[in-house]
Amino acid sequence: MFLIRKPCQIHSNQLCAPDNTMEKEGICKFKQLFSYLGCFLRKFMFSILSVGPIPDHIAFIMDGNRRFAKKRHLLEGDGHKAGYESLISILNYCYQLGVKYITVYAFSIENFKRQPEEVQLLMDLMVEKIEDLLRNGSIVDKYGMRLYFVGNLGLLSSTVRAAAEKAMQATAHNSRAVLLICVAYTSSNEMVHAVNQAIRKNEFDSVEEEHIEKVPMIKINDIKRHMYMSVAPDPDIVIRSSGETRLSNFLLWQTAYSPLYSPTALWPEISIWHLIWVVLDFQRKYAYLQKKRKQP
Repeated sequence: MFLIRKPCQIHSNQLCAPDNTMEKEGICKFKQLFSYLGCFLRKFMFSILSVGPIPDHIAFIMDGNRRFAKKRHLLEGDGHKAGYESLISILNYCYQLGVKYITVYAFSIENFKRQPEEVQLLMDLMVEKIEDLLRNGSIVDKYGMRLYFVGNLGLLSSTVRAAAEKAMQATAHNSRAVLLICVAYTSSNEMVHAVNQAIRKNEFDSVEEEHIEKVPMIKINDIKRHMYMSVAPDPDIVIRSSGETRLSNFLLWQTAYSPLYSPTALWPEISIWHLIWVVLDFQRKYAYLQKKRKQP
């Protein structure tokens, strides 16, 4: 443990400078040592977890950014920024563990009902963070990540939509890891969209009434093919922060057999320990969950 001493008042600043420098170097070395130790422990724990089944797809409902800001007496926008930093940490942990697909509920269609100022702040923050993800050396480069923006993108402003389309095009060649960002999304909207697309695909709307009995019925696979989320397998796990146990119109079709975990931590407070506990519980129930998925 390093003791930080206050500089003696009878000394000049010049005389105190070397002492302060040594103390700062000591603190820096301590932090560096702590970081190395944390990295070693994380790799050790992940190597143990890797002996068992690792979820292929984890979906997150990122709940609690505003409550976090209120709790810490921060501006509301600062809560959302802290939530983004938490997302980057969780993505690093998940991809290091071997999870390929991550889906996050970033912005619901219902969120458009919030105050216009907050909606605009969130949209501006989204554009800013999309640009960060596309910079050289970002987490996208680190893991070869492909980005999908999932939802009714026509509801977004032209600026946000253009940023999302640019990100999807720029990462289209990546395949090692996948991040699906649900924005302007609700599950009910997704299902209506899929049914409408299936109808158009089969040209059911042009069939005359007397010939309706000859038209084949829409099958489940017809709907699945036109889901926004058709680009990824169904989630193995859903994690919602802040202790809430509601899905809030998120992936209702895809999560019929996905266990829901609800740690009480707010989203900016989510840590590696929450992820480890969830994966351990998933491994414990893995045989049962696989059996359920295979049932007709």
